[in-house]
This record gives sequence, structure tokens and C-alpha cells, in this order.
Amino acid sequence: MGGLKPSPTIFRAYDVRGVYEKDIDEEIAYGIGRAFGVMVSGNVIVGRDVRRSGEKLVNALADGLTDSGVDVLIGGICTTPACYFGGRFFKTAGGVMVTASHNPPEWNGFKMFLADGETVSQGAGMEKIREMVINQSYGPRSPTKGRVEKVDLNHYYVNHLVKKFPSFEGVKMAADMSDGSACLVYPRIADQLKIKAILLNDNPDGYFRGHSPEPTEENISALKKTVVEQGLDFGVAFDGDADRAVFVDDKGRTLEGDIALAVLLKALDRKGLVIYDVNSSTALKEVAERHGFQTLEWKVGRAFIHRKVRELGAVIGGEKSNHLYFGELAGDDDAIYASLKMAQIIYSSKKPLSKHVDEIPKYPTTPIMVFDCPDETKFEAVEKIAEELEALGMKVSRLDGVKAYSENGWILVRASNTMPQIKMSAEARDVESLKKLKELGERLIKQATTSRL
Repeated sequence: MGGLKPSPTIFRAYDVRGVYEKDIDEEIAYGIGRAFGVMVSGNVIVGRDVRRSGEKLVNALADGLTDSGVDVLIGGICTTPACYFGGRFFKTAGGVMVTASHNPPEWNGFKMFLADGETVSQGAGMEKIREMVINQSYGPRSPTKGRVEKVDLNHYYVNHLVKKFPSFEGVKMAADMSDGSACLVYPRIADQLKIKAILLNDNPDGYFRGHSPEPTEENISALKKTVVEQGLDFGVAFDGDADRAVFVDDKGRTLEGDIALAVLLKALDRKGLVIYDVNSSTALKEVAERHGFQTLEWKVGRAFIHRKVRELGAVIGGEKSNHLYFGELAGDDDAIYASLKMAQIIYSSKKPLSKHVDEIPKYPTTPIMVFDCPDETKFEAVEKIAEELEALGMKVSRLDGVKAYSENGWILVRASNTMPQIKMSAEARDVESLKKLKELGERLIKQATTSRL
């Protein structure tokens, strides 16, 4: 290849991602297009986020796709959920979203999905893509080059969402767009649904001047201040490609994804199965079952939760990381849709978000704690920790890493899907029990990561 040599490290659990002109470039984008074009049979929808490298990468990707004989629909700058929607709306054989989601501006990447909505991920096609790109083993060009057509994806996506909701006149909220793709559609949607929305960081020029496209607690401080000072019903912050929604209630409190999911159960039209990740609070399970839902705990990560929601026909799914998956959207995680479901709850109940949050039980919990550990040893380290926890007489689940239960709480230790890290979180019935679980986890992780494995 004439450009960068593709490194195996850019092929991650759920997408291809790296720093533009250091890890990925147009040649690699072309190779991904060739490989994905071999994998699918039919046309492909392609979208991108606001990053300044996006247009060049889309053009190269499209060249690769068409050289593999695939017709390409260019959706332009859009949210990742809009690209998923475009695959269904245009009945394509698959899609590629050029995005690095919440990563810094110099990053970019490729999220791929198939006609049935399945994410190309580890164990589901990513290895095949990696092998073809690295070895250029996608074969000769197709004798018939595919065609490229531009489509007004955002027009169809906005209509699709607006038709799903009534007017929400009287609802007052603030939206932090993170200078991302949501800027192109959310104001139109809010206006048509008569939501009074104060917009923050709505400049989608690719520089992310307001703050990085990651809605961290620090980055959404202005959103929290706006909601409280303006007396609004709630606030929401979108990440760069708007597949995650971080909610803020009228008291300025940030909602973790599991608590947001517990609140959103009120907006569902039917009962059914609720799926959540192993990080989620026990409070979510209690609230769901109290309201007549069945529950299932599952592995962390979009590919796992999205697949399980679809496989079991769940009504909703969610992760503590603020990904929220909706059965009525074929299991897709859509931050803008989630914000409209939250507006629906406010509108129907005539109560601010804090009133709904306060109805949910509260248990002391740690944030997700991160410990460095090489990729080569992180899984062995977690297994060693699992054995130690079992030796202490604790009930252990190995569904995703190790989750060990005491009489008063639980501790979760798992290897990161994407980084050379081990992550730990814990929850307990009281602060003292939480302290003991946290200290136990930290001690076992230190032992497992410093000893020779």
C-alpha cells in the first residue's frame, strides 16, 4: 500500500479506530472499503461525523467499496444512530459510519454493520476484515465498479423521529451538543416537537472548541449550571456521534446510564425484558421488577447488549456508560431518541426529572476504577482474582470478568475490551460495606498485576 501500513491494533472490539495520519489514512480507508465490499452483497450506506478528516476518509472508503462492486449511498455528516437508521430505511446490505465517537479531534475510525443490524465486531466479522486489510487479500477489483449516490439522510432521520412523538410544548431543557453531529438534527427535532431547548456547544466545525466530544462530568459543568440557573426540567449531553446520552436532572445531578434506564422504563408502551450490563446498580433490577418487567444482566459493550436485545426481543437495554438500546429501534442505541423519551416522561407526568430520580433506591457505589495491565496478562489476572474471591467463600459469576457477591453488596473486576486495563466497580447496602469491598478489590488487583503471571 502507498500510505500507512495498517497495524493490527487499530482493529478493536467493536470498530476500527486510530489517530488520523498516524494510525489510519486514506489508503487504510480504501482497504477497509475493499474488505467490507467483499463481505457484503448489495449497496452500503456511509455516514460520517464532523471530524475534519472525515470527508477524505469517506471518499477513500467509497472508492474501496465501489472497486469491490458495491453501490454506495453517501449520507453525509450524521449521527451514528442515523446511519443505522439509514441502513434500514434504504434497505442496504450494510453500512459504515466514519467516526471516532468521543475520542479527541485528531482521531477517526470506522463502525461497520450488516443488513440485519449486526455490528462487525470481535467474533462477528472483525477478524475477517483485519486479515483482508493487513494482507490486502480482498482479491482483484470487480469488473463492474459500483455507483455512488448522495442521499439526504438527515431529512429522513428527522422525519422518522418526529413522527414517533406528539408535541411536547411546555417542556424546558438544555442540550449540550459537544460540537458534534447532533448539531445538524437535534435543533430541528426540538423545534418541530415544540421543546424549548437551550443549546450549548452547537458548532459542528470539527475542532470541538467547547470541550472534547466526551460528555464527562467536567465537560458538562456548563450544562448542569444552565439547567439549575434557568429552572429547566432536565438537560442532556450528547457525545460526538450522538449514540450516548448523559442526562442531568433539574437539581444539576448527573444520571449514570443505569439510573437513566430505570427512569425511562416509565416511557415504554409495553412490559417485557430489560437487559443491562454487569456494572449496573441493583436498584435498576429492583425498579424494573417492581414495574412488572423481566430482567437479564449481560456483558459490557455495544456488540453484546445490542445483540442480546435483538436476540431476545427485549423492550429496552442499557449500559452504565450511557448507551441506551430500544427494542422499537431494532435494538439500536440512539441518544436523541433517548432524550425524546425522557421529554415524554416530563411532559406526561408534569414533574421535573428529579422527582423521578428520587423514586429510585440509592446504594453507595464506586465509580468505575481503572488499573493499567498489559493486554497479554489482563485476562489471566482477572481469573486469578476470581479464584481468590471464591477462596474467600463469595458467590462468583464469570459472565463478564468476575462479579463476586457478599451479603451486603458486590464487586466487579473485568478486563477492558479495548484497552490494556483492568476495571473495577463495587456497590453495597451501606458505606462501610462498600469501603471493605473496594479495599478488597484494590488489594487483589494489585497482587494479580504485580506478581509474575
